[in-house]
Amino acid sequence: MPNVKSTTIAVALSGGVDSAVAAALLKKQGCKVAGFFMKNWSDKFGLKEADCPWHQDRQDAMAVAAKLDIPFHTLDFEKEYKSQVLDYFFSEYKAGRTPNPDVFCNSQIKFGVFLDKAMALGADFIATGHYARLSRVILSEAKNLMDKRWDPSPPRADQDDGEFRLLKAKDQNKDQTYFLYRLNQQQLSKTIFPIGEHTKPEVRKLAKKFGLPNHDKPDSQGVCFVGHLDLRKFLSQKIKDKPGKIVTTEGKVVGEHQGLFCYTIGQRKGIEIGGIGPFYVVEKDLKNNLLVVTNNRRDERLYKTMIEFNETNWVNPFLVETPRGASRNYTGRIRYREPLVNCKIEKMDSIYRATFAKPVWAAAGGQSVVFYDGEVCLGGGVII
Repeated sequence: MPNVKSTTIAVALSGGVDSAVAAALLKKQGCKVAGFFMKNWSDKFGLKEADCPWHQDRQDAMAVAAKLDIPFHTLDFEKEYKSQVLDYFFSEYKAGRTPNPDVFCNSQIKFGVFLDKAMALGADFIATGHYARLSRVILSEAKNLMDKRWDPSPPRADQDDGEFRLLKAKDQNKDQTYFLYRLNQQQLSKTIFPIGEHTKPEVRKLAKKFGLPNHDKPDSQGVCFVGHLDLRKFLSQKIKDKPGKIVTTEGKVVGEHQGLFCYTIGQRKGIEIGGIGPFYVVEKDLKNNLLVVTNNRRDERLYKTMIEFNETNWVNPFLVETPRGASRNYTGRIRYREPLVNCKIEKMDSIYRATFAKPVWAAAGGQSVVFYDGEVCLGGGVII
């Protein structure tokens, strides 16, 4: 990361400890740091009672900026968040799929409109509290080697040739590259991940060492910028209930659902069926409006060795789409923190296909599948 006093960095302060430590580390290195809080959603409808929307997070972010003695700004991106994230969220659920709004929030908002705004205000880079790392490789070398040899030195402002690679964080348990796979080269060239070389316990210790007021704040959960949702209530703003039968894989009627949009493949909680359980969602039969369930977690219908996906984004296209790249073995995961599984990637006419060395559990349409070559996050797509 830059270590020059002439470098101006806009840090996305969320109010959490990770982004606070990111700002503190950059300030310690002598960079010109400014904190920015993004107000993306203020509507309380559908939030669970215990949740506070954005006011407290902004107060916490402001307190961090005051402690670090850096400028603080609030940016209102509610309009952009609604059109670029939530509209997609609603349309996917309405179509019977299970979207991942955090993935699109990152690519469209944090590394999209925020990045553009920061550059317009004169910043050289943006920084966030994501657990991820970056490296840079000379393109002429990369195309010949097709291996894991890269320049481990961090990007600098004077390096405009070469390609950036998105790497897993040092803390494998907190690694967030799954949510960052849709970033492109232009976005990565202007981004810094200051805590990527630290583990979460180290970040907590640094927060306390720096005297940050939120050093013991719990990690945030729920949908990006929205919080914990009563999903059915939240979706009811745009999607009407459509009651139907809940049936087992043998065809036995065991209950009634209020709308298939409320469920996802592999879901166990919230099905509300009496009798011997637990039950798991195996299929959403949209044509017949049936929710198909099983009380056998190892039901073969919950497992797949081949999945198809589209809406792809390859961080480093030549690693995947060249003939040599297509013949390589990669690893992939179909949800955050899911164990990585060896796989091959095949390009079809208009979609891609991933074949896994062993079956993956509960692949849900609308979720993201993300691929890796060792430490490198290659990109991925949306499961069909």
